[in-house]
Amino acid sequence: MVDQRLRLSGVGEGFSVVVSTQLRGADSPIQVTTALLNVFPEAGGGQETPEPVFGKASNVDWSFESVSLKTFLHLLHEQRILDTALDAIAGGLQGDKTEFTISRLAALAGKIAFPIPGEAPLGGVFTVAIEGNGLDEWLQAATWHPGRSQVPRSINDERAMTEDGDASTWL
Repeated sequence: MVDQRLRLSGVGEGFSVVVSTQLRGADSPIQVTTALLNVFPEAGGGQETPEPVFGKASNVDWSFESVSLKTFLHLLHEQRILDTALDAIAGGLQGDKTEFTISRLAALAGKIAFPIPGEAPLGGVFTVAIEGNGLDEWLQAATWHPGRSQVPRSINDERAMTEDGDASTWL
């Protein structure tokens, strides 16, 4: 059976997508680039940054503009974490902008994990900023799955996870 579902990417859909990260201390540019390309292959890879050595730690900021969300959204669908993604991405929604983080360590394994806001997970994070008109409707469409036909979801509904990342209990 062929999946006929519309796949959104954020590119050519009126959205600005910026992915950024900070390399500090012993962060390996090679490993961070691998993690980046696992989730955002169109980002083109990290900038020329030497590997850290004793006495010369990493201390650089990377930023990538006009990034496609195609692989990121595919991974959300593949991992079946679309409701979690809706809650995590919409958690920073303010008007037509949102900002959220994903774990670089999970990305290194080709997975998506949303750290609890305010926490600094081992391995660092990628910060993803999305901006554009109708972002809330786009986000709900991009994370839609057939289960929402039986249990409808929307941004900040009563089924949303709590601020500390706990699941809401509902009947």
